[in-house]
Amino acid sequence: MEIALKMSDIKKSFNGVPVLKGINLEIGKGEIHALLGENGAGKSTLMNILGGIHQSDQGSVELFGNKVSIPNPHTSKNLGIGFIHQELNLVSDLTIYENLFLGKESTNALGFLEKKKMVQETSRVLELLDVHLNPKLLISELDVSMKQIVEIARALLQDSKIIIMDEPTTSLTEKEITKLFTVMRNLKESGYSIIFISHKLKEVLSICDRYTVLRDGELASSGDIKAVTEEVLAKYMIGKEMSSTEQYVARELGETLLEVKNLSAQNSFHNIHFSLRKGEILGFTGLSGDGRTELFETIFGFRTRYSGDILLKGEKVKVNHPKEAVSKGIGFVPKNRKENGIVKDLSVLQNMTLSSLKKFTNPLFVNQKKEEQAYQVYQQQLNIKAVDIHSSIANLSGGNQQKVILAKWLEADMEVIILDNPTQGVDIGARNDIYQLMLEYAKKGKSFIILTSDFSEIRRVCDRVFVMYQGEITAELEREEATDEMLMIYATGARMKEVFTK
Repeated sequence: MEIALKMSDIKKSFNGVPVLKGINLEIGKGEIHALLGENGAGKSTLMNILGGIHQSDQGSVELFGNKVSIPNPHTSKNLGIGFIHQELNLVSDLTIYENLFLGKESTNALGFLEKKKMVQETSRVLELLDVHLNPKLLISELDVSMKQIVEIARALLQDSKIIIMDEPTTSLTEKEITKLFTVMRNLKESGYSIIFISHKLKEVLSICDRYTVLRDGELASSGDIKAVTEEVLAKYMIGKEMSSTEQYVARELGETLLEVKNLSAQNSFHNIHFSLRKGEILGFTGLSGDGRTELFETIFGFRTRYSGDILLKGEKVKVNHPKEAVSKGIGFVPKNRKENGIVKDLSVLQNMTLSSLKKFTNPLFVNQKKEEQAYQVYQQQLNIKAVDIHSSIANLSGGNQQKVILAKWLEADMEVIILDNPTQGVDIGARNDIYQLMLEYAKKGKSFIILTSDFSEIRRVCDRVFVMYQGEITAELEREEATDEMLMIYATGARMKEVFTK
């Protein structure tokens, strides 16, 4: 196997804390290589060194047998390394070809744009991927998988030979994932190398050739993907056996806290009825575009145009703003945490106490020691990994950011917490931490609503599940009825079960 990339004895510390402790990584030419590890294991730091964002304290990088220095992202791109981030970096109001050539437009001798040439070059690159798209289509007209493919096309246009894909399937449907994997296999056959970062171990086993697992900044294992199972990879990632059994524990439920009657919003959802009891964990599932996110953004006050009734403890309420929802005891962990869940300019600690600031303030100042004491409770319960809680939350891995957001609402003592894709981009160990905490707080009387397309997540924690299709509830199922088969039947609209209003 020809070695495309070799990273040797890579070490990196931040503020004196070791993050990478001598990592070795080899990627073959024409290989799809899985880079695995829990949130905070060092994957992002290692890839940021390869991408020129960080510089290693020690170690070397070789590309196709030649030792290289990567002092900045520009050098990384010029060396043939393409980085496709989890949050796609495309301009929706521009066309495909305009995005591909953004910042490096082709011009003639007089300085005029050579649009025809850029369109032809875009078509050539898309054909390499066996994708048939009109280069003049707006990015806003594409589904998420096609946006991923446009990012790949941009990397190829930059003559990338090694492509880093960070959690590329997080927001994709099964059909879109299949489409993306076809493109990845085409790239592999053409000799391109792909570093595939994912927490979805089934996908890793289906698409990758070899794997490398990092744990706490060290190399935990590497080898041929055919020689391992999901359970073995999970053990390497967390350092112990991970039970795949359900975590669910039956509980005695209390009074009805939240009730929704005949709730509708144009082009989003229709005739929604459901109720939530004290201490209950409800699941809402379906496929992309089913309307569940829009439904609960309405209940939380992000969206204010709707008909029907929302009742809290039997009393009709009208929530016109998230601030009002919080005042009524409703918290919301959004799907897109980087845009809507965290405040990047604030520290880890400030983000956690943001919704409960009154607890930590007097007329003159914020009691930081009291804040730190509160943080320690959730740090232990959720195993939050943060080198410096007074530095920006943007420095944390996505999974640890998610834990801080959940801790924020628990500390704010919300009676109802809505979680939209709560384990998106979260490793297997962190998922179990989140599930366990939810079950513990549900036993104490907290109520949770989980919006998820992961059917296994439903079975791990939910008491009941509502299935949605094209803005309507097609089924209300008790947890014993919620098999993969039944959930998929109702999620695709193949059948509708009578849902009784309560």
